[in-house]
Amino acid sequence: MSDLSQLSPQPLWQIFAQICAIPHPSHHEEALVEHIVNWAKEKNIHVERDSVGNILLRKPATVGMENRKSVVLQAHLDMVPQKNSDTKHDFTKDPIDAYVDGEWVKARGTTLGADNGIGMASALAVLEDNSVSHGPLEVLLTMTEETGMDGAFGLKEGWLQAEILINTDSEEEGEVYMGCAGGIDVTTTLKLQREAVPAGYQTHKIVLKGLKGGHSGCGIHLGLGNANKLIARFLHAHAAELNLRLLDIHGGTLRNAIPREAFATVAIPAEFSDKLQSLLATYQDILKSELAAVEKTLSVHVEAAECGAKALTADSQTRFIALMNGSPNGVIRMSDDIQGVVETSLNVGVITMEQEQAQIVYLVRSLSDSGKDFVVGSLQSLGFLAGAEVVTSGSYPGWKPDAHSAVMQLVRETYQRLFDTLPKIMVIHAGLECGLFKKPYPDMDMVSIGPTIIGPHSPDERVHIVSVGKYWQLLTALLKAIPEKE
Repeated sequence: MSDLSQLSPQPLWQIFAQICAIPHPSHHEEALVEHIVNWAKEKNIHVERDSVGNILLRKPATVGMENRKSVVLQAHLDMVPQKNSDTKHDFTKDPIDAYVDGEWVKARGTTLGADNGIGMASALAVLEDNSVSHGPLEVLLTMTEETGMDGAFGLKEGWLQAEILINTDSEEEGEVYMGCAGGIDVTTTLKLQREAVPAGYQTHKIVLKGLKGGHSGCGIHLGLGNANKLIARFLHAHAAELNLRLLDIHGGTLRNAIPREAFATVAIPAEFSDKLQSLLATYQDILKSELAAVEKTLSVHVEAAECGAKALTADSQTRFIALMNGSPNGVIRMSDDIQGVVETSLNVGVITMEQEQAQIVYLVRSLSDSGKDFVVGSLQSLGFLAGAEVVTSGSYPGWKPDAHSAVMQLVRETYQRLFDTLPKIMVIHAGLECGLFKKPYPDMDMVSIGPTIIGPHSPDERVHIVSVGKYWQLLTALLKAIPEKE
């Protein structure tokens, strides 16, 4: 971690190194919260928390800038806990093993937490660095964004004093975001019946792994393989000819991460063992050909397995495999209004199976409520046909673009002045908390910026060091350029 603290700008990288050293996956942020609260008290920075655990820090304006419009810098406290299957790591206890690799900062075998740790570090660095000029300043750090935006949902009106909000959760330097997709979770539950595995059957585990995975919003248009869908495709195609009986299946770990691995425990007649091997080898060749441009390390193979579970009955198996294979996934529609931006999508994020039921968890995203409703309706119809229960939860609104945003125009002008080029003004196909902030603070002017982060929500996550420097330049110049109150 020491090589991170030597990077520039300091203290941003020093603070990020400290964040990496403190476990903070979703629902386990308290150790980091305690560290930040103590840090603020040691530096005589005002700090308080609200009823849902959000942290608010305040710092008076730099001398001579007291009459500037007040600004709140915002980031979320939690990170996505994803690791490679061969990596031993407990996200609730172990620090992130971050390191410098050329132009990038990465983590060994796990997510890095640059999403949104770099943004959080930048906000705290502004508070610590007295050379940064700014008007009245607040920093808002929200709880449990990645698994439900709990902090943003719980934010009360009247707590923030700022007129302008700068969200730090964007992931492409040179792009400035003024809107985002809304989303909703969908959980489909299918009741199962089981019976004894037929005599003469052998148990095997089908393993599909080595996919890139990643952010189910920002990366949904990249054509990445979804392990849950790919294993369902094989089962649908070959269950009958193998006389296959399904015992167990699971894949993915988070609804907002494209699943990298999936596993199916099956029983087949002993004489079909070689045939299963052959079919999986052929299927691997097919997938490597189809996904050659994006998935370089995918693997499909069979392993020996012992399982005491009973097999699904023929009816339960047929309905479950059809439900998995028929589930839509990926881009549903591109935006007609914003070229190159996804309007509506969904991710088949997590599949689990227990003795008496199986569940599929989806995350649906859309720039429009009608698009979101369309996909939810499709999943409800599919569940009805399969005899499954479909439940929605965690719906959150999108952030509607404001073409007249003054802070957006200021960011555009500041970026052009600093780097002699115009930034791209974008709408992101991911859930930013700004849409939820608009409910308690409808008149707050908002914008989202950040450095370049590749592969968020996957162990391939990395942040570009040079882009962090440019982001810091933009953020500090922007704070200095905030206009006076009208």
